[in-house]
Amino acid sequence: MTANIANSQPSARYVICMKWGDKYGAEYVNRLYNMVSRHLTLPFQMVCLTDDDTDIDKNVKCYPIPELNLPAGLPERGWKKLTTFKPELYDLNGTALFLDIDIVIVDNIDCFFEYEAQHDDSVVIIRDWKKPWRMVGNSSVYRFKVGQNTYPNLLPNFEKNFEQIRTEVRHEQAYLSNYLREHHHLEYWDKSWCVSFKYQCIRPLPLSLVQSPRLPEGAKIVIFHGEVNPDDAIHGGGGKWYRHVEATPWILEHWR
Repeated sequence: MTANIANSQPSARYVICMKWGDKYGAEYVNRLYNMVSRHLTLPFQMVCLTDDDTDIDKNVKCYPIPELNLPAGLPERGWKKLTTFKPELYDLNGTALFLDIDIVIVDNIDCFFEYEAQHDDSVVIIRDWKKPWRMVGNSSVYRFKVGQNTYPNLLPNFEKNFEQIRTEVRHEQAYLSNYLREHHHLEYWDKSWCVSFKYQCIRPLPLSLVQSPRLPEGAKIVIFHGEVNPDDAIHGGGGKWYRHVEATPWILEHWR
């Protein structure tokens, strides 16, 4: 059973997502809300930061995406997600779990709120699958303190030094990881909780040509990054030739 909680309480729990542009429709937000409702037994408020709240479920509280002081016409690198770290993000105050809207939740996610961080200012994030030695987080799923001025300089530093930062990192999760390791603390989820559809579900060639992607044991959230989205994976296709995707019916069971 899902319940809303008072925004004034520091113990409030939020699940935050973000939608902008026309790549994903309101149905992605609504499916995410449905999955969270089924798989989170703790009280929470769902929040969507968006440029268009048309057709989004009324149980999801929508706010405009905060402005970022950056040059116009930049290629998409997810920079907008950094605005979740504004010292004052509307009336939100508590613990927030950010989820990308194209993920698929397959099991109970209470543990993402119950995880005990080693430091009060830690951000807990996915450790990158492809090059884990870089210590860069994947920001599809991260937990942080919202509305408590815990990371007051994260955004000002980014906006002030953006021209230099963009020569050093390609996307927002690399900046976020580097900044947190230097100024706060970065911790990583249990590696079995968040799995990559691309790297851990799709089978290696030539098995991927004849066998459906698998769901790894212990997985709680499946992350979609790259060319393939959940709707592509359900029917098969959508990937590059060397990462062929057979139809994956188990996604349909969860992504609703």
